[in-house]
Amino acid sequence: MEPPKQPLPPGARSGDSGQRRCPFRRRGTSRGVRIQPWCSGVPGSCFLGGSPLRLGDVGKSGGLQLAALHFPPLLILQVPQEGGESSLHQLLEAFVPAGRVDHVALVMGLHPQYLSSFWKTQYLLLRMDGPLPYHKRHYIAIMAAARHRCSYLVGLHMGEFLQVGGNPAWLQGLHCAPQKLRNLNEVNKLLAHRPWLITKEHIEALLKPGQDSWSLAELVQALVLLTHYHSLASFVFGCGIKPEEEQDVGSSCWAPSPHSNSSPASGDTMGGSGATDAMQEVQVLMERMKLLQENQLEEEGVTQEEMATRFELEKTESLLVPSSDILDPSLQSNIRCFLEDPEFGYKDFTRRGEQAPPTFRAQDYTWEDHGYSLINRLYPEVGQLLDEKFQVVYNLTYNTIAMHCGVDTSVLRRAIWNYVHCVFGIRYDDYDYGEVNQLLERNLKVYIKTVACYPERTTKQIYAQFWRHFKHSEKVHINLLLLEARMQAALLYALRAVTRYMT
Repeated sequence: MEPPKQPLPPGARSGDSGQRRCPFRRRGTSRGVRIQPWCSGVPGSCFLGGSPLRLGDVGKSGGLQLAALHFPPLLILQVPQEGGESSLHQLLEAFVPAGRVDHVALVMGLHPQYLSSFWKTQYLLLRMDGPLPYHKRHYIAIMAAARHRCSYLVGLHMGEFLQVGGNPAWLQGLHCAPQKLRNLNEVNKLLAHRPWLITKEHIEALLKPGQDSWSLAELVQALVLLTHYHSLASFVFGCGIKPEEEQDVGSSCWAPSPHSNSSPASGDTMGGSGATDAMQEVQVLMERMKLLQENQLEEEGVTQEEMATRFELEKTESLLVPSSDILDPSLQSNIRCFLEDPEFGYKDFTRRGEQAPPTFRAQDYTWEDHGYSLINRLYPEVGQLLDEKFQVVYNLTYNTIAMHCGVDTSVLRRAIWNYVHCVFGIRYDDYDYGEVNQLLERNLKVYIKTVACYPERTTKQIYAQFWRHFKHSEKVHINLLLLEARMQAALLYALRAVTRYMT
C-alpha cells in the first residue's frame, strides 16, 4: 500500500522536489525563512536564521504545534486541535504580508488568535489601498516609534520606507520631511504622551485649506497609524523584544528559564521562601477573584457616588506608582533626528495643586457607538478590524492562571483594561474601581503604568517583579491587553476631537 503523501508547504506545488523558495522571504534576499528539501529529516521544516520552525507536529494535547526555537524549546505555540490545519495556516498567513518572521510576530505568536487579528489590521494599515501613499505611512510609523525611543520599530520602518520608494533624504530627520508631515508632529507628541490635551483646534489646524493641508480621510488614517505604533512600542519594551541583529542566542525577548515555562523571576532566581511567597500570591489572587465574582451575583453593587469616589481615589493613587528612573540620557542619532521637543513626556492626568482636565466619561464617547462608526465612514474596513482586535484581546482566555486550570479570568482582564484607561483619565460609570486595588498588586501596577505611559523606561527587573509564579505567555497576554487598551484610549481622545471639529 502506498504511504500517505506529506502535505505541501505554503508556496509549493504538486510534483515539486528539492529546495523551494519560502513565501516568507523577500525577493532578492537570502535572509528570512528557507524551506529545506523534503529529505532534510524533518518534513516541512523551516529555518529562522538557522533555527528550525517545525510545522505540523502533533503535540501531547493532540493539537498542532508551531515551535519557534528562537525561544527556549518549551515555548511552543499551540494551535487548538479543533481548528486543525486551518488554524495553523491562518497563523502562517499572518506572516506572509511582512515577508519576514520578526520577533514581534514570534512573541505575539504565543497567542495565535490575537496574532492573526493583529496582522490583518497592520496589513490593511500599511499595504492596502488607503488615503495615504505607502511611503508616508511608514514615515508616520517612524515618527510615532521615535516618540518612545523605540529603535526596533524605527529601524524596521526606515527599511520599509526605502523599500516602497521613499526619499532617502527624509531619513536624515524630521526637518527634511515635507511640511505636511512635519505639521503632524504636535498631534503625534500629544497622542504619545498626553492624549487628553488633543482638541478640535489641533484637528482644524491640520485640515485648514492650503498647500500642506490634510484631508479628513488622510488624517484619520494617520491618527490610527500613530496610535497603533505608540502602543506597539509599549509592547516591544514591555516584552523586552530585541532587534533581530542584536539577538542573544536562543532569545528574542525576556525569555523564561530554560528549565521552566514560568516567568524569569519564578525560576532559578527564587529561593524556597521566594517560591512559597509567589505561590501564596497566586492563591490570594484566586480567592479575591472568586469573591468578587460571587459578590457580583449576589448584589447590584455600590452607588454611583461611591463609584465616582473610588475612581478618583484610584486615579490619585496612580500618582504614587513610581516609574523606573533608569533611562539612557543619550538618544541614538537615528531617533533624535525624528524628535522635536524630546523632553515632552507623560504627565500624570491629575497632579496635586493643579487644575485637572475634565474626566473622560466613557459613556459620553464610546468606541462602539461613536469611534467605530466615524472610522468606518472615513476609512472603510479598518474600523471593523480594529473592533475585532479589541474584542479578541479583551475576551482572550485559556481559563488558566499560573498552575490553576478552569479559572474565570474575566474580572482580572477587566481590571487591567480599566486601569490602563484610568491612568489616561477615562472613567466607566458602571465599573467599581475598588476591584483594581483588590486584584492588581503594587508591582503589577508599577509595570502597567510604566509600559503604558513611559515604555522606554521598562526594565527586566520590573518585568520580573510582578506575578512571579506566572507563565511567560501569561505576561505576554498582559502586554497584549496593555497594547490594545492604550491604543483604544488614545484613539478615543483623537476621534472625539475629530467629531467635535465636524459638528
